[in-house]
Amino acid sequence: MSGKRPTLADVAHRAGTSTAVVSYVLNNGPRPVSELLRVKVIRAIDELNYRPDGRARALRRPRRWQQIGLLVPDLTLPLFGEFVGRIEVEARARHHLTLIGNTGYDPERELEFVTAFAEVGVDGLLVVGAVNAPHTANLCRRERIPVVWMHNIRGAIETDIIGVDHVHAGELIARHLLDIHDCRDVAFVGGVTAGDVRHGDRETVQQRFEGVASVVGHSLPHIRTDLTPAGAYGAVAEYLHGSAPPQAFVVGTYGQTAATIRAIADAGLRIPGDIRVVGFDGAAADYGRLRLTTVQQPVDVLAREALGRLLGDSPRADDGFVPTLRVGETCGCAASPTG
Repeated sequence: MSGKRPTLADVAHRAGTSTAVVSYVLNNGPRPVSELLRVKVIRAIDELNYRPDGRARALRRPRRWQQIGLLVPDLTLPLFGEFVGRIEVEARARHHLTLIGNTGYDPERELEFVTAFAEVGVDGLLVVGAVNAPHTANLCRRERIPVVWMHNIRGAIETDIIGVDHVHAGELIARHLLDIHDCRDVAFVGGVTAGDVRHGDRETVQQRFEGVASVVGHSLPHIRTDLTPAGAYGAVAEYLHGSAPPQAFVVGTYGQTAATIRAIADAGLRIPGDIRVVGFDGAAADYGRLRLTTVQQPVDVLAREALGRLLGDSPRADDGFVPTLRVGETCGCAASPTG
């Protein structure tokens, strides 16, 4: 074979059959194919690394729209909502419709969505926060669906991940507390194991914890939660009831920060006068009584890079993706006179 993309005719020639039979195998009909011939066709597809031409399929669709699949673990969380919104805009600008699957951190549901997307005939798949990466990768490989991974994954596969360095993000927030506010007594809020967290982004929290610990020391107190607001409120309230308050809390996810702040207030303590609170992610515009100090991800840049890699229509970024510190008031910077 030459360097050109394999065609349906190439597969038929390799399998010793007709293009119609190859089409029946690829589309599971409309006519039956013997198991022996099906095996020959599938072997030829594998040997040639054949993938259906998305451009040809697009010609059969109204308005020439193509389709991509997008999997996210929890649409109710602000970060994943931001990713979905930005990816949908970027995809539509490239004449791609976005089919969204909300997996709920359920490995089986993740596979169900991938199977459904394959049946629909998506031209590519973006997976944000995969919880079943090895099986999802194998299914995409069998179905010849290009896939790009974002944010973080659960399970070991050899792949690039479009995302920031969360260990570095933890270092950034801890370094700010230490260098600017001389905070050495810091506690971390968030679960990191399967025992702590049934449904949640424990991999990312683990990496952020490692980053904070590398700065403040590995004796860092760890308040384990299930990553829900209710879990964070209960764990922080219990910690404050039984221990002297630390100088600062680092909260592992944005979804737990409001609950942590409420638990501190209900304990009769002030932010940042008695305890500083810092975290990760969150909206750029923060209209709380005190503006939260967080380390944020460049969502727009990440979404644009992911779509570019999936569709092959933009240069690949080689300089990585850098989280940035957004200084608010909850850390003690620019605090209001009322504290």
